[in-house]
Amino acid sequence: MNWLSKSSMTMTMLLVLFILAMLLLLFVHAVNSANFSEIFQPNWAPDHIVIQGDQISLSLDNTTGCGFESKKKYLFGKATTQLKLVKGNSAGTVIAFYMASEGSNHDELDFEFLGNVSGEPYLVQTNIYINGSGNREQRHSLWFDPTMDFHTYSFFWNQRSILFLVDDIPIREFSNKEKKGVPYPKNRPMGIHGSLWNADDWATQGGRVKTNWSYSPFIATFQSFDIDACELSPDEVDNPLVKCGKLRQFWWDKPVMKGLKQQRKRQLNWVRNKFLVYDYCNDTARFSEMPKECLFV
Repeated sequence: MNWLSKSSMTMTMLLVLFILAMLLLLFVHAVNSANFSEIFQPNWAPDHIVIQGDQISLSLDNTTGCGFESKKKYLFGKATTQLKLVKGNSAGTVIAFYMASEGSNHDELDFEFLGNVSGEPYLVQTNIYINGSGNREQRHSLWFDPTMDFHTYSFFWNQRSILFLVDDIPIREFSNKEKKGVPYPKNRPMGIHGSLWNADDWATQGGRVKTNWSYSPFIATFQSFDIDACELSPDEVDNPLVKCGKLRQFWWDKPVMKGLKQQRKRQLNWVRNKFLVYDYCNDTARFSEMPKECLFV
């Protein structure tokens, strides 16, 4: 076989591999971009949820809010949505994008968007529950108006750390400090949820500003869900680490994902310096004994 024939075969093999890779990418994209009803289901007031193509609008009035949840559960990976918040006077309302396991000793990762009176900025509250215990709130203002357009909100979660990201910029990191006696969520698969409800007993200025129902219905819209995570069937949920716990098996556990890179660190420091409004680790009046994770940098 001459060199020309060998070259032709090599090119053919490369072309086949390229086509297979493209087909795989298309398949992954199709899974991640599947329509709402394939991935999620309403779990609260389905008559207040409107699905139009890729967009899912949640409605709150003086009778009820509403919510949805994923049909599957996940352990580690990345979950993303785009979200446009309630316009105008949204005081008293809360929009949530969160992950949660089941049971009283549940784990949970929260984005909660706290409404405000017209002209005042939204606050985004993040929280982490481990073994049923929360009280790990941080609150940030945002560097844009989240009611004018869609913005991207993501959880990144592996065995080393949890990142909360806004438009792919980290606003919070929670590192695994189990070796120092700090609990870390890594054993309970979580579903992905969205909801809109009335929380005027605490959401706006500590509950001093109540929901003005003359502005209802309040509408928040989700779109472009992207779930790139270790998915578990009902038969796998009880022993999730068998499938999802092997280090370096998935992209989010590769060595390159260990720790924040310099650009990410700069972004996180920028957010902390400019937009952090409240951090439970600085609230000495609230805690007689500071949470253990606050004692370790």
